[in-house]
Amino acid sequence: MKTIVEILSEELNQKEEYVSNVVNLLDEGNTVPFIARYRKEMHGAMDDQAIRTLADRLQYLRNLEARRGEVKTSIENQGKLTEELAEKIENAATLAEVEDLYRPYKQKRRTRATVAREKGLAPLAEILFAQEADCPEPLEEAKKYIDEEKGVNTAEEALAGASDIVAEMISDDADIRKILKNYWRENGAVSSVAAKKNPEDTVYRNYYAFNAAVAKIQGHQVLAVNRGEREEVLKVAVEVNRDGALHIVVGKTVKEPKCASSDFVRSAAEDAYDRLIAPSIEREIRAELTEKASEGAIGQFALNLRPLLMQPPVKGFVTMGLDPGYRMGCKVAVVDGTGKVLDTAVVYPTYGERQKRECIAKLSAMIRKSAVSHIAIGNGTASRETEQMTCELISSLGGDPKVSYAIVNEAGASVYSASELAAKEFPEYDVNLRSAVSIARRLQDPLAELVKIDPKSIGVGQYQHDMPEKRLAETLDGVVEDCVNSVGVDLNTASAPLLARVSGLNAGTAENVVKYRETNGAFTSRKQILKVPKLGAKAFEQCAGFLRVPESKEILDNTSVHPESYAAAEKLIEICGYTMEDVRFGRLNNLMERLARYGDERAAKECGVGLLTLFDIAKELKKPGRDPRDELPPPVLRTDVLEIKDLKPGMELKGTVRNVIDFGAFVDIGVHQDGLVHISQISDKFIRHPSEAVSVGDVVTVWVKEVDENKKRISLTMRKDKLGK
Repeated sequence: MKTIVEILSEELNQKEEYVSNVVNLLDEGNTVPFIARYRKEMHGAMDDQAIRTLADRLQYLRNLEARRGEVKTSIENQGKLTEELAEKIENAATLAEVEDLYRPYKQKRRTRATVAREKGLAPLAEILFAQEADCPEPLEEAKKYIDEEKGVNTAEEALAGASDIVAEMISDDADIRKILKNYWRENGAVSSVAAKKNPEDTVYRNYYAFNAAVAKIQGHQVLAVNRGEREEVLKVAVEVNRDGALHIVVGKTVKEPKCASSDFVRSAAEDAYDRLIAPSIEREIRAELTEKASEGAIGQFALNLRPLLMQPPVKGFVTMGLDPGYRMGCKVAVVDGTGKVLDTAVVYPTYGERQKRECIAKLSAMIRKSAVSHIAIGNGTASRETEQMTCELISSLGGDPKVSYAIVNEAGASVYSASELAAKEFPEYDVNLRSAVSIARRLQDPLAELVKIDPKSIGVGQYQHDMPEKRLAETLDGVVEDCVNSVGVDLNTASAPLLARVSGLNAGTAENVVKYRETNGAFTSRKQILKVPKLGAKAFEQCAGFLRVPESKEILDNTSVHPESYAAAEKLIEICGYTMEDVRFGRLNNLMERLARYGDERAAKECGVGLLTLFDIAKELKKPGRDPRDELPPPVLRTDVLEIKDLKPGMELKGTVRNVIDFGAFVDIGVHQDGLVHISQISDKFIRHPSEAVSVGDVVTVWVKEVDENKKRISLTMRKDKLGK
């Protein structure tokens, strides 16, 4: 029997030593970001995603181990645990296998077999099911069990009861169920039809006559038919060849040479399959498909969320946020380079030409008054009209001042603006204006603003409302945590929601940090955070490296170098012939060359750290306070707008990937409607999923393939060779 560490090592293709170290670090209460960043020598530089995968699988295997123990104890208490059964339970690789082995011994609700046993028909069932060479003729043997007091009035009734018992015994056979499940997985097909004879033309029209092999059906198809079934638009089933499945059941239950009870057992086997096994396996297969599809969708959501959160910030510029709307008008907020609100207004550009002129005049005055550099437009209702108005506004400025705009994903902005957090942050503004502030800040620093919103509300996935809520939340929270910690957080400016995502902190300690800061003024060192109530040594160890204190006299407090490695960093600076002043003013351009000349391993030994940690320290010393997002392509800023009628096949455009799904990617090309790049149009190389080639936030070159103005559909390609094909 392999240990959990051995299983994880094999599954994740990692050394047992590394896996064991990670398991121990997790058990000691260390966070994933801390382990990934500051314990690299112990795990061979696994990234945070690999460690989260390990942690998830570790939890499953521990749950499996615990369930094995519970099942064995329960069966042993019944006096029915054999060595063979115990070995099967120990070797079961999944919870489903354990439950199948436990099925015959589990407390059941009242069934037809239960009633038959109460009538004393179990011995008859066992005799006939045994199919011994001297097995009696079933009907004759059944006469012995006639008992009117027990409700068995005829031999036929006795046989029927015995058949129910045999059918349940066959249904409970773990080996038969295992073989049949594999048969369904390999040979079954998921089908769906319209629930009504004359279906309406709905989003489910592609599933009114749908059929796909269980082994090949796509995750988004599974989730689509599930939702269609819940909405009573579709009827869904898993179909398989009955004769082939029955052949398996009969082959496992009917013994040769043929004896007197073989036909009885064959009949019971057919009943077991049709009445008990097939419906049960169909439910299990659909549950498996749904779980797999959900995991895939959650994984894709996480993949999309990460680059969205890691979009490069447009820092230090006065920004105007526009939250478009029809009836309630367009909400406007101007914020300074730090996100502080300077001005607000409500304008009505969609009410008519006169109101649009008034809107442009008012916004022009606000832009000049506050020296606005960028305009962020929410991509929701009335976004197209607002974008058109913005282009006229920019044109009217005549380049003085020079202003550009960007479309910002406003998903979740309304959720945030109505939240208790927003009310606390902006008590003087109404809900609508808070939304405009959020949109402006999303352009300035997407990560700092988006952490205030439940990740599920950000909307960069498929069928997120159909996902297991707890699993989705855990995964997305992990992505947010990894992003926040990879960037680092300014201890003196970060909001409580942002601080709460820092390794080692939580909502309570984050609030305490903010309160301490408000009471005592800005932090002047990392160590000072130890004075915050309820923030002890362990929390400090976990969070310190991810916090930045630009105001500190200790330059290392504004880097990702952990306090435990300050001595090593200082030694490295000395070895390479630099001073702390060189670090402060960014004069370490030749650091890596000097380190190589000195000898990496020699330097690591003298500094008292491993090579991986040494290289991390050196990288950080070269660019203290660096933001990893600055290395990514900046967002697309525009000064004019296209309309769908302007698009022509073959037109080349720059766009931003807004969403990646199973069958393609949606790209914002400056038209109100995002265009779809089908998976076949993404790369000239074979890819199994669009995420292998593109991510949310990527700036890509696309060509227009087809445009349908009536249906507002834009088909794009990233392959120029596919134009017109």
